[in-house]
Amino acid sequence: MKAQPESRTIHRYVALDLHKEYVMTGAMNAAQEWGLRPRKVEMMRFREWAAANLRQGDAVILETTGNVWDIYDIVAPLVTRTVVAHAGAVRQIAEGRVKTDTEDLKRLLRLLIADIVPEVWVPPAHVRELRGLISYRNRLVKTSTMIRNRLHSLLHRHNLKLGENGLTDAEWWESQPLSALEKLQVRQELALLSRVEQSKAKLETELAKMSMSAEWGKSAVRLLQLLVCHR
Repeated sequence: MKAQPESRTIHRYVALDLHKEYVMTGAMNAAQEWGLRPRKVEMMRFREWAAANLRQGDAVILETTGNVWDIYDIVAPLVTRTVVAHAGAVRQIAEGRVKTDTEDLKRLLRLLIADIVPEVWVPPAHVRELRGLISYRNRLVKTSTMIRNRLHSLLHRHNLKLGENGLTDAEWWESQPLSALEKLQVRQELALLSRVEQSKAKLETELAKMSMSAEWGKSAVRLLQLLVCHR
């Protein structure tokens, strides 16, 4: 790891173990003596806790989880150094037999103090936003695929030959020898599919506009290329 310059001298090491409803917090000095004893902070109160307890001269470590960037954005402006650790690599380096929140904090802190944290790249906010949009688009694609698979399953169940206008032809479905409940299912599936496809089309239009903005740069173009590859 890179040594910290004198202008960024670290006086305290803080670990934040993120959970769905709370953050386990704790801090040590370089001698691995507790400065802040481990405690749970409710997620809804974390911003207030961070403002009151974190300061310049702190180095903070968090692991990659679903809400890591929200916490990172709160913490980073308050402290001297913020490190985001690769959760899988941390487990390989520091896996212990005893699994408690306090022991997890100790393992994170020891890695941070020794400066051997397996760090991940912290993307800029606009890249994170674009990734979130593409992730949402992928969920729409997955939903569309699931609906189409259910309709194909209905075709196979009744040994039906699809009409010339394709799977979304509502009139064709209504003319088929299906039960009233099956036709109700088809109508709802087609309505849902239409909404999903419309949402996907609008999202892709916005993403295309974003790709033309200088703010998004090469990162946006690369992510859009990945989007096209996962159509």
